Order: sequence, then C-alpha cells, then structure tokens
Amino acid sequence: MSDTSPAAAGGASPGNPAGSAPDLGSVLASRGYHGLLLAAAVVGLPVAVIAFGFLAAVTSMQKWVWQSLPTQFGWDQPKAWYAVLVLAVAGVLVGLVVARLPGHGGHIAANGLGGGTTQPIDLPGVVLAAALTLVLGAVLGPEAPLIALGGGLAILAANRTRLRESPQGVTLIAAAGSAAAIATVFGNPLVAAVLMLEVVGFAGSQVLLVLLPCLVSGGIGALIFTGMGNWTGLKVPSLAVPGLPGAPLDWGDLLWVIPVAVLAAVGAQVLRRVGLRVAKVCAGHTVTATTIAGLLVGACAGAYALITGRSVLDVLESGEAALPVLVSSPHSWSIATLLLLLAFKGAAYGLSLGSFRGGPTFPAVYLGAVLGVLVGPLPGLGTTAGIAIGMTAATTAVLRLPVTSIVLVVLLLGTQAASQIPVIMLAAAVSMVTAAVLDGRGHIGSASSGQPEPKA
Repeated sequence: MSDTSPAAAGGASPGNPAGSAPDLGSVLASRGYHGLLLAAAVVGLPVAVIAFGFLAAVTSMQKWVWQSLPTQFGWDQPKAWYAVLVLAVAGVLVGLVVARLPGHGGHIAANGLGGGTTQPIDLPGVVLAAALTLVLGAVLGPEAPLIALGGGLAILAANRTRLRESPQGVTLIAAAGSAAAIATVFGNPLVAAVLMLEVVGFAGSQVLLVLLPCLVSGGIGALIFTGMGNWTGLKVPSLAVPGLPGAPLDWGDLLWVIPVAVLAAVGAQVLRRVGLRVAKVCAGHTVTATTIAGLLVGACAGAYALITGRSVLDVLESGEAALPVLVSSPHSWSIATLLLLLAFKGAAYGLSLGSFRGGPTFPAVYLGAVLGVLVGPLPGLGTTAGIAIGMTAATTAVLRLPVTSIVLVVLLLGTQAASQIPVIMLAAAVSMVTAAVLDGRGHIGSASSGQPEPKA
C-alpha cells in the first residue's frame, strides 16, 4: 500500500505538529490519503456483505420466533406468557454473553451511539449479544452493533496491512467500515456518513478528511447491499415510510413545535435515565439483572396485549417494521391504546437500554411517531406535522445527534418531507436544548458495563 504515515491521515508530523490543524490541500493530494480512500472502498465490500447477512439472518430468526413458531402452536399471535418466557430467556443468554465474553457485549444503548472503536477480539461477544437481543424481541435496533461490527472488521483488515503503522489511518478506516455497515440498516449511505461525522466529532477541515472515506465506503456498501437484495430476493431496507397522510405546513404546526418537542424530549430523557440506572444495576449483578429486565420487558408486552387485545409485537422489537402500520392509518388507533402503547413500550425501551445490547434509534423514532399520532388531532396541528415533530424530538433527545436526526426523519417522511422541514429543524433544536438542560439539572453521566468504554 502507498504511504500511510500519520501525516497522510491528517495527524501529527514534523510539518504538522500535534494538535495543529492539518493542511487540507496537501493531505487531500497526498498518496497516503488516496490509499486510505482506496482502502475504504475495498473495506466497504466485505463489510456490507457481512452486515447484510447479519440483518438477513436476524430478520429470518425473528420471524421464526415471533410468527412461525406461534403459528405451529395454533395461535393467531404470540400469547402474553410466551412473550414473558422468550424475554426471560433473552435476559439469561444476553447476561451470560455480557458477563463471560470479551467486550461485555459491546456498547450500552443508554449511552446513545458511539462508544469508541471495537477491537476484533470483542466482535464475537458484540455480534452474539446483539443477535440474541434482536431475535428475542428486546426493544432495541441493530444500528449500534452494526457500527461496532463494521469498525471492528475494518480494524481487523487494517492490522494486516501497512496501514497499522498509522493510528490515524486505522481510525479513519474504522469509521469507514462502520459507515458501510450502518448504511445497510438505514438503507441510505447519506445517513451513515452524517451519523459517523457527529459520532466521531471532528471539527474544522478534519470533517472533510473523515467524510470522504465514509462516503466512499458507504457508497460501495449501498451498491453491494442493494445488489444483494436483488440477487437473494430478500427485502432491502428503505427509510421512506409508505402511507403517510399528506398535509401542507401552516402556522398552527409551527406554534405546536415547542410544546410537543419539549414533551418528547422530557419523555426520552426519563427513559434514558431509566436505562442508565438499569445499566448500573446490571454492571454489578449482570445475569440476574438482565434476566429480571427481560421478565419485565416481556411483562410490559404481555400486559399491553391482554388489555388492548393487540399483538405483543406492538411493544416488542425496535418498531421499524411496525412504523408504516402506525402512521398509514393513524385514526384507527384509539387514544387509550396510544397511551398504553407509549407507557408499555416506553417502559420496555428504558429497561432494554440498560440491560440488552443494540441501538437506541428506531425505538425512539417509533415512540416519537406514537406521540405525534396522539397529539395530531390538537387544534391547529396536523397528524403529519405531529409525527415529524415527535420523531425528530425523541430521536434527538436520545441520540444527541441533531443533524443525523434531521436527515433520518426527512428520509423517513419521503414525499411529505419538503413541507415539514421547518418543523423538523425547529424540533431538533428545541429537543437538543431541552435534553441539555435536563442533563445539567440531573447530573446525568454515562453507564459502564464493567470496563471503560474507549473514547471515540
């Protein structure tokens, strides 16, 4: 491989002292940076294939656990006690992985996204904990494990080349690998690139140095997983939610942004605090605590099903697959059912944030959409605007990544996004400020799984 010195990756060199901003033009023109871009493209190919396979396997096993197996028992939908049993098993198995395998199962979802680079030795535990979490119905998504998977695989590959001589180069390749993997679940490399920039937190001209490898790797990954979807017949993820009611934006929608966004941010903050407290308990008594958390998550789903007569899957899983059903027919949901869904899925989400291993994004999006449907009939506020505000505010408050949240919600809204962009941007700003104020008052920190999480 061509020169991969720290200077080529934008790090310290005799002409670029540590801590000073790199000369952007010279870095972009260097052979070393060109090699990094080529490596990012090469890394994107296998990472996207592996990430696609992970998602396909998880989806297939989810259907077997929650659809095929109940059907074989002669049930129209999973029984309440079945949900409790499956989640209890999930708690035991995930607890054992977290307690016994290197890496403690990966990043704790209550801390948001990020958590630093994942070393290759930690990958088996990360993948196994995430697979058990997702397949057995805990209320988390796959994006955080995919970030860890892509980054860990990229580091594994980089350590077998001359690139290992440059810590900065390895960091950039890890970011590119994460972007390639995360693009598979978001179905869009743009979200992956923006998310990685906000997670990594580079500033100034270094933004471009991180962005280009992520764009190259994410674009290659997008091409690969789209092609694999066509070849295998498996459904390729798409962010656009079908069936969203069309509605123009008016002044009434703008007036409701602040109260709805504050409400969503406060609710998200409460759930995050629950997750952080659960994580502290799990750090000391891992298997016992995760088992109890699993029982409680299953009980939330079972109680919701018994009260409403609806499926336990309204409460379980990330909510990504259930989102189109919710927003395409908002008037078919009673106020009581929506309130119960917010309460039970919110409680299950808070418990899952601190005990299981997965991503916090899609449950936050879903709960924000439920809030949007609930407040949509308010005078002067339309359902589509309510959904846009709720999704943006809840996601921003949980992730603390406002730009990523804006891009994600815009893509989710599809053809309705253009009219809703003003309220989306305002909701992200209001939610971010609200979450920061609540953090300051509550002295909220981060949770530990028993070992320090590496810095990004």
